Amino acid sequence: MLETDLTLAAMAEALAKSADYRVLRRLVPREAFTPSADQSTKTAILLDVETTGLDHAKDEVVELGMVKFEYRADGRIAGIRDVLSSFNEPSQPIPFEITALTGITNEMVAGQRIDEAAVSSFADDAVIVVAHNASFDRKFAERYWPIFQRKAWGCSATEVAWRKHGFEGSRLGYLLNGAGFFHQAHRAVDDCHALLEILAFELPATGSTALAVLLEQARKKTMRVWAEQSPFELKDALRRRGYRWSDGSDGRPRSWYVDVDESKLDDEIAFLNAEIYLRNVEPRLQTLTAFDRFSVRA
Repeated sequence: MLETDLTLAAMAEALAKSADYRVLRRLVPREAFTPSADQSTKTAILLDVETTGLDHAKDEVVELGMVKFEYRADGRIAGIRDVLSSFNEPSQPIPFEITALTGITNEMVAGQRIDEAAVSSFADDAVIVVAHNASFDRKFAERYWPIFQRKAWGCSATEVAWRKHGFEGSRLGYLLNGAGFFHQAHRAVDDCHALLEILAFELPATGSTALAVLLEQARKKTMRVWAEQSPFELKDALRRRGYRWSDGSDGRPRSWYVDVDESKLDDEIAFLNAEIYLRNVEPRLQTLTAFDRFSVRA
């Protein structure tokens, strides 16, 4: 068996050196480690939830996965500290399409509950929580476990410009393949292990890790610009600019809005004045940081 493994490894190495082949290796999760006292690191958590649907107000979590890790000041990952993985039985049977996507069955979650105290203890010392679709995962996490309302959050899908760094898109599978791995997708803790390797990846153009880029972006303030009472016939122009629609059902304004870096606020207001309102306006502005970005409260 060992000889066969060595032969396969040698074959993969030879193929990887050829411009005619790409080699994907099965992702093997890192072993946990204990940081030494002389290492200056910070603690972060990767989080993923599998749910019965997309509506954070009524659908339910069926699986939670978290990987706690340490990172250095330059954004390089020192290692994993701990892992938490747990099922939760929902009040209604898991929809067929969710089982088809995730492989999670009603039998697997029967009688299971996620321990809130264990989740709170696990997350307590983390300075940031990272999810690959934070606008989805954060809303569910905050509803089930209040500790996440007080945490800074980062989104690895939107806060790294993946296409500019040579990747085909921001989907987790694309990114993992680009980093040379494959894994069992759509299971919470497996996706967290996959995300760790993606964030550890050194971006060719900069030499920095994807985590370093994400952390730099997460620290910035962003401004939410509301294009209230904009002309209906200009909705396509707003959509092309990146604006999204809020229907007002969650207490927010019924309006188009966009989030921009603080440094680009003047350009955005100039666009609204010149292309949408045809006059000078002072749009409603909302300042967002990592502590409220992606939250149901934002």
